[in-house]
Amino acid sequence: MNVNFYVTCIADVVKAGVAKNTVLLLEKLGCQVIFLEKQSCCGQPALNSGYTKQALPGMKNLVETFEVNDYPIVAPAGSCVSAIKHYAEYFEQFGELQWAKRAEKVAKRFYDLTDFIVNVLGITDVGASLPGKAVYHPSCSLFRKLGIVNEPLTLLKNVKGLELLPIKNQQTCCGFGGTFSVKMAEISGEMVTEKVDHIVEVEPDYLIGADVSCLLNIGGRLSREGKNIKVMHIAEVLMQEEK
Repeated sequence: MNVNFYVTCIADVVKAGVAKNTVLLLEKLGCQVIFLEKQSCCGQPALNSGYTKQALPGMKNLVETFEVNDYPIVAPAGSCVSAIKHYAEYFEQFGELQWAKRAEKVAKRFYDLTDFIVNVLGITDVGASLPGKAVYHPSCSLFRKLGIVNEPLTLLKNVKGLELLPIKNQQTCCGFGGTFSVKMAEISGEMVTEKVDHIVEVEPDYLIGADVSCLLNIGGRLSREGKNIKVMHIAEVLMQEEK
């Protein structure tokens, strides 16, 4: 199957390993991965901050970029996928009705990585192996905005040797929320502190998530507190093989 890969800004600039492992995983599962070089930021930071009009040119570029074929588009971040799936609404606000229609067609082809693997490829066990105990963090974008709950858990439960540990208030926000962590830094700090306290309480070897931004936020606090918990994106986990 031919698949477009949407790298996302954070995976491209900050966590290149996530992008690399996403591509390798898709190829391992039989996909021919296509990278369209004209792809750009989804505009989420601007959209979340109320700068919708300023974000429109970039949104149009992204839509045009992925109109060159009709293949599925896979991204390793639910937050970006969620933003793109709301493009049509933003275009309609400014009377850009043709762009709204074009954006809606493109948005329907966007998938979070775990959603694509489980619901499109029909695969629940990728043959990964990672001995140890882990806490999975369900990001707000994946869990609340996209309604993707079971797909990541199904894939992780089939990782050989990996035990998933429940924590208190597992589904609460980590406090990042993009620009929220800057504008409401004090509240954001308290939220990630609570999240880290609950994670540390169960003594896991790994913290796993499907959104890089959440992992950077929680991982940063774990690091500052000197906690020896390895932070991994689910794409990295699913590429682990038995040694």
